[in-house]
Amino acid sequence: MSTPRIEVDISKIRHNTQTVVGPLKARGICVTAVTKAVCGHPAIARAMLDGGASGLAEARLSNVQRLRQAGLTCPVTLIRTPMLSQVDAVVHVCEASYNTEMAVITALAAAALRQNRVHGIILMVEMGDLREGIMPQDLGNMAQQVLDLPGVALKGIGANFACLGGVAPTDAKMRALSDLANEVEGRCGPFSQTVSGGNSANLPWALGEFATGRINDLRLGEAILLGVDPITGDQISGMFQDAFTLVAEVIETDTKPVRPILYSPDHTLARMQLVPDTFDNTRIILGIGHQDIDPVGLSMAPGDRLVGATSDHLVIGTKNASPSVGTEMRFEMNYSALMRAMAAPDTQTNLHNDQPGPNARAVQDPSRHLALV
Repeated sequence: MSTPRIEVDISKIRHNTQTVVGPLKARGICVTAVTKAVCGHPAIARAMLDGGASGLAEARLSNVQRLRQAGLTCPVTLIRTPMLSQVDAVVHVCEASYNTEMAVITALAAAALRQNRVHGIILMVEMGDLREGIMPQDLGNMAQQVLDLPGVALKGIGANFACLGGVAPTDAKMRALSDLANEVEGRCGPFSQTVSGGNSANLPWALGEFATGRINDLRLGEAILLGVDPITGDQISGMFQDAFTLVAEVIETDTKPVRPILYSPDHTLARMQLVPDTFDNTRIILGIGHQDIDPVGLSMAPGDRLVGATSDHLVIGTKNASPSVGTEMRFEMNYSALMRAMAAPDTQTNLHNDQPGPNARAVQDPSRHLALV
């Protein structure tokens, strides 16, 4: 088979979705499945929907178009603030979008009127992560402006955590977001179809002992795809961590000096150690590199270690028996490595177990407790 490739077990993604949807549903929280890490792959999106996700969320318009071209008609929300240059296309393929700029919302409204549609607006609030978001004191004014615009409908508010600033979604933050929803509705009237509390980092809070308040939606990608808590990296019990496997091919294997051999009249340069001094000198070179993956996001087998990578070579040092040229090596990936691998044009995606079972849309018993391990 061709390499590099990603082997995807669709049944494990479906299972992971079911496993998290049930307990969250019991607490009044819907799951919007985020497909941006897999570039809107239609089969993976369908597995999430079969597992009980209420809809899909994407950050890139091209990925949404891929979903639509594959025949998916479920609600899709654009979770990155739309670009002004793309508002017509956003309105055409997305039911709603997350927004922070009135100029963009005004343009979306005009595009919706041209298309005889009503586009949903969810306002993102800055809650400490310092990426996108309206400052809380400005939320009421913007909500009122959205309500006054024909062509758009205010559908709710949302927040983001643990992406740029690493701010965790605490119970206090969630109560503050619920209070903001109440305050805006007190000023503008009932509107909040959605109060989206955040992403996969919210799971420990959402599945804990705290009251959920007004939070009724989470946008989950990493937890479903990889079965881990994005803040701690801990595994989530009952969920698979190996739905995705990267397969790469050995193109060279040899015993080499531990230190580079440098010949230079410049003694400073001669003392430079361009490759780390490692515990081994048996090197494996694979036909992938920075253009294909995030090297530090790959799991290493016992006895192997990452030496380094260039644009198209990955170098591993090993204490194990050297594999022959042409041997395939398999790696699990973290979220960063998965995103880059799925977007790499030379990496093939192979699907396994792509048939939903008879109870594909059934959700897990809500009484089952999920825990991080």
